[in-house]
Amino acid sequence: MPGFDIFDTIENLRQSGDSFCVATVLRTADVTSAKAGAKAAITRDGRILGHLGGACVQRAVRASAKAALESGQPDIIRVKPSDKVVAMTDPDGVQTYKSGCPSGGTVDLLVEPYQHAPRLVIFGDSPIASALAAHATLAGLRVCVPRGAEEPDQVGFDPDDLPALGLEPRDFVVVASQGNGDGPALKAALESSSRRVSMVASRRKAKVLCEKLIERGMEEGRAAQLKAPAGLDIHAVDPHEIALSILAEIVRWRNTDTSKESCDDEKMA
Repeated sequence: MPGFDIFDTIENLRQSGDSFCVATVLRTADVTSAKAGAKAAITRDGRILGHLGGACVQRAVRASAKAALESGQPDIIRVKPSDKVVAMTDPDGVQTYKSGCPSGGTVDLLVEPYQHAPRLVIFGDSPIASALAAHATLAGLRVCVPRGAEEPDQVGFDPDDLPALGLEPRDFVVVASQGNGDGPALKAALESSSRRVSMVASRRKAKVLCEKLIERGMEEGRAAQLKAPAGLDIHAVDPHEIALSILAEIVRWRNTDTSKESCDDEKMA
């Protein structure tokens, strides 16, 4: 690939704002077209930018990159001839992929995910919404607010077209509209891919809104994932204190293995 530079490619992907993986060939045995030290970037949609080897290696790398982006964790994989594969994990703990390539070579690769900071999408232009956006920006989250209200270091979005942001499960959504378009905002938030949706509202109000959404066809399980009121109970009073309580909850979610914790106290009563 004349003029191709993997490090320029990685930097361009970083600037694009989307997640991707970098795969590095660590070791080869027998005959392979891959060479130790070779690198390639794997985009979220499975494109491989760079050379790692033949089709068998590429299939394995795509599968591993997809898993790495979902888990956020790097992994070492091994691609080896099918007749040499005894188990899908070798004795040294490396996950193994079968290769049908005639070369008969073995390739070890390190697959590392690159993910930008999670996004925090905030519905509303209330004082709490503004305070949360300011604090979250300082905390390193990629803050998205309704178009026209964004600061230079924030992203503006169309509240009527949230899918355009391409949210991921690890992103966060907070509905802080406080009486100004609560229903549509909550509907859009709960229909997004975000696993964590919270609302600045009382439990009673949130319950009434969710019941209306369920009547209109929303799955009860998804509505039950709403956290309301948003934030940790720190006896917050003014908008900045409430914003800090919400941000503290988001930080806890971000830094905790939520698959192992009980969410009973985080769901709407």
